[in-house]
Amino acid sequence: MYVLGAVAHAGVVDVPAGTRVEVVLERVGGAAADADLARLNLARPVVDGERLYVPRVGETEVPEVLGPDVAVGGSGGAGGAAPGGTSGPAGVDAVVDLNTADQTTLETLPGIGPALAGRILSWREEHGGFTSVDDLLEVSGIGEARMAELRDRVRV
Repeated sequence: MYVLGAVAHAGVVDVPAGTRVEVVLERVGGAAADADLARLNLARPVVDGERLYVPRVGETEVPEVLGPDVAVGGSGGAGGAAPGGTSGPAGVDAVVDLNTADQTTLETLPGIGPALAGRILSWREEHGGFTSVDDLLEVSGIGEARMAELRDRVRV
């Protein structure tokens, strides 16, 4: 896996698939002092071939030179289609389909952890799917602020 951004020693680190992001960060010497760890799911297992970008506090976009398959705190792609209709397991600019995304894919979205991803899946099952992105506002835990972060990252 390729780790870059706000880390002590960016580069390729060899870890078994399923290793948690937290362990990967330890393997690269830890996060930099200005890393925005709140945007990472430290408990997420990684997949072979992905790139992990650790953003800095206040950083809102991944540098363009990194390419579309780098994920901010998520799982950048090794390519190929993935659940949820993304360009890799969850590329930064990838748009997640709310009606097909699985738990792991939903957790790559900003502000979505395991509990909230579970509530999104439950809402989808209970209501037969999303008919509009705005339906997310009906999910407990998603307010206007979080919706603003998600609006350009999701579709139905």
